[in-house]
Amino acid sequence: MDEMRVIKRLLERQLAGFAWGEMAREAPTRVLLLGEMLEAGFSGSLTRRLVQEMAADLGPDDGRKWLTAAVNRRLRTLSSEADFIDRGGVYALVGPTGVGKTTTTAKLAARCVVRYGAERLALVTTDGYRIGAHEQLRIYGRILGVPVFVVRDGEDLRRTLADLSDKHMVLIDTVGMSQRDRMVAEQAAMLTRSGEVNRLLLLNAGSRGDTLDDVVRAYGGEDLAGCILTKADEARALAPALDCIVRHGLILSYVANGQRVPEDLHVPNRMYLLHRAFKVGAEATVHTLHKEEIAQTFARNQPMTPGAAVA
Repeated sequence: MDEMRVIKRLLERQLAGFAWGEMAREAPTRVLLLGEMLEAGFSGSLTRRLVQEMAADLGPDDGRKWLTAAVNRRLRTLSSEADFIDRGGVYALVGPTGVGKTTTTAKLAARCVVRYGAERLALVTTDGYRIGAHEQLRIYGRILGVPVFVVRDGEDLRRTLADLSDKHMVLIDTVGMSQRDRMVAEQAAMLTRSGEVNRLLLLNAGSRGDTLDDVVRAYGGEDLAGCILTKADEARALAPALDCIVRHGLILSYVANGQRVPEDLHVPNRMYLLHRAFKVGAEATVHTLHKEEIAQTFARNQPMTPGAAVA
């Protein structure tokens, strides 16, 4: 049976290789652009769907414009900062360890203070695990003139939020934990039981696409108000992050590209993000795929018959 499974996989790859060759002959522009998107970091799933939807008679330049516009249509972003801060409410910043929750909380707090004053904002931290975690937020609070509250459990959080009901905005800095940690679900349940708490998911722009998928699946839910893309200045490519945001239908609220508070936090610039996403590196690296490697990747991920090669 093991040998039969090996033979089956070999045959599937062989057929997929034939399909790739037929596609290269009948639709060379599609093959070229498919390879460019894969090299940029887009997932095979989104790339195949978009390339097959593209008109077959488009040239490379028109095809690139069409694909960029197609991703742009699917990318949901915050239209303006007023939509977020002016609406107010209670927002909990969630995400894996080291993604930048505390710094991003301070950036959002500074923007709210500028618009509404320090007396209309409160900061809350549930991070009592890391050494000095709440002290970091207290320092930001002192600089901004905003009170900082440390809560230990769900009941403590409910009481604190009830006392802060007169505030225009309350920002909650949560404990960072791996997306594979079972406590992620417990954290989400605690926030849900504490009232109308909206969660903002922070995504590391430099992470692999499959890692980002794991994070979204672990932290997803109806109370997810949007996501914030952090460490954009450290990422070589933005395609994996935008690909994940598009496929999961998330709303991209902000992009963080540095440590400065509050300067390095921006409402998404769609054209800049798309330019970064579709930019194929000018310098070849050890991770750059050759043509035959792109074909092998396509064959491994999408077994298909020759007749299904071209949409």
